[in-house]
Amino acid sequence: QVQLVESGGGLVQPGGSLRLSCAASGSTFSGYAMGWYRQGPGKQRELVAIITSGGRSIYTDSAKGRFTISRDNAKNTVYLQMNSLKPEDTAVYTCQAVNPHGYESWGQGIQVTVSS
Repeated sequence: QVQLVESGGGLVQPGGSLRLSCAASGSTFSGYAMGWYRQGPGKQRELVAIITSGGRSIYTDSAKGRFTISRDNAKNTVYLQMNSLKPEDTAVYTCQAVNPHGYESWGQGIQVTVSS
């Protein structure tokens, strides 16, 4: 099992940028697929982006062209660079880790608010 701690959230103006980090501990990070999810006010949780253990990234339509997921296995950290933020990106963003056996671990989530 891996423990996940998100950081980097906060308040940003429309058009601005934020970089979220998710630090993992407790297991072999490099073998995990990592994902970012979000849940906006009154909405269901949705996938934002995934990065596989091999470094392949997958984005949902809402993230394509604006968000970039990356990982640094030496630092046991996955990142979500978010650019051109919109008010509709306001949500609690949560990090997920999936081990090679399909077992999921989740962070506690971090608030991102896009507002002028």
